[in-house]
Amino acid sequence: MKAHTLNMTEGSILKNLMYFAVPVLIGNIFQQLYNIADTAVIGNILGDDALAAVGVAAPVYNLLIGFASGLTNGFAVIIARYFGANNEREMKKSVSLTYILSAIIAVVLTVGSVAVLHPLMRALKTPDNIITDTESYMRIIIIFSAVTIAYNMLAGMMNAIGNSKAPLYFLIISTFVNIGLDILFVKFFNMGVAGAAYATVISQGVSVVLCFMYALKKCDFLVFRKSELIWDRALLADLTSTGLSMGLMYAIVSVGSVILQSAVNSFGTSTITAHTAARKIDDIFMLPLSTISMAVSTSTSQNFGAGKTDRVKQGIRYGIIISFIWSAFSVLICVLFCKPMIQALTGTTDKIVISTASKYIIWNVSFFFVLGILFVLRSSLQGVGRKFVPVMGSVVEFLLKILAVAVLAPKLGYFGICILEPIIWIVCAVIVMLDYSVFIKHTSKTNGILRNFRTCS
Repeated sequence: MKAHTLNMTEGSILKNLMYFAVPVLIGNIFQQLYNIADTAVIGNILGDDALAAVGVAAPVYNLLIGFASGLTNGFAVIIARYFGANNEREMKKSVSLTYILSAIIAVVLTVGSVAVLHPLMRALKTPDNIITDTESYMRIIIIFSAVTIAYNMLAGMMNAIGNSKAPLYFLIISTFVNIGLDILFVKFFNMGVAGAAYATVISQGVSVVLCFMYALKKCDFLVFRKSELIWDRALLADLTSTGLSMGLMYAIVSVGSVILQSAVNSFGTSTITAHTAARKIDDIFMLPLSTISMAVSTSTSQNFGAGKTDRVKQGIRYGIIISFIWSAFSVLICVLFCKPMIQALTGTTDKIVISTASKYIIWNVSFFFVLGILFVLRSSLQGVGRKFVPVMGSVVEFLLKILAVAVLAPKLGYFGICILEPIIWIVCAVIVMLDYSVFIKHTSKTNGILRNFRTCS
């Protein structure tokens, strides 16, 4: 079981975090290239309206896939704990149940999402001139969402055992496939935004095939085995509750983003285009923060399973320090090069679009220091089994986004949208910091309580 894995319960914590995080970061960058390729090809070939259509689709897509990804990442947390505890039997049972639960998720989300797509687009006040393209793009993505879920499941399980390199290699391959197909379908086959959607799902399919073939050959304990499928009620409940807590955390945030998109849509096509470009650039600079939080989550889960409290705390401290360093770098780059990045990404020369996008980026990046704390602590609390507070933080974020649509956007215009997320990050960071302090006090008084998972394999 030890081949092609990284045991983060031993050795240098900082070295383990960086060894795990660097491939994940590179992989996340290539994952963003999926979206950037779509944006650049659509913006430069099809124009601002087509780009706005994809921008309207983005929050809805993030809601669906974010919920599914949260669930599969939650399953991976349990797998990581048993891996850290060196409990091979329970880990293999968790893997088999993860396959079944992921398949159920894929079917339910696909059927339900197709049914509500058109009413949802209308409810979001999607402009008439882009609604056809938006629905065309989304319908293709939704129908093939099982492919995305399968990749997230396989990559999540590999990350759980510390193998962050294999998903990276396959993602790099599929990203180049995506870029090539984007150009082929959109430019040469004249397939419009639907071509970009097909390019995305086909390239993700390549990732799934490569991940499964690798797992079969190099770490076959991550491959579904009927003999390992045991309906252990306690384990099933643990997988389901952890998966649902992370899935709901992402989903609640995403629902708020969908509602927020309706406010952005009301400002017109130019603002939609600017917001789409700003979000793409913002997401790029956010990648290292989400990456280090993933590394800390894996380290926390493994060490929690092994009962090593001190390593849990040290991993979290290192994660926050690294996030601060990246935040300072992000502020510097965005202040200096924000406008050229927007022009390069979208191909637009519209001064209003550039100015609007710049405003959003600067406001958000300036508060990355707070976001780094939030990301690291939220994922770490999930890793040690504290599920309630991270979800409640997401509920707070959801409520604040509704408040923004009702109050900030009408009174302050797009500026209200720009300052919303920094406000949310501050509030949610305070919430998770308070819960983390409770966790620290609890573990300091109960030596050995983290050894619950160290049962005999």
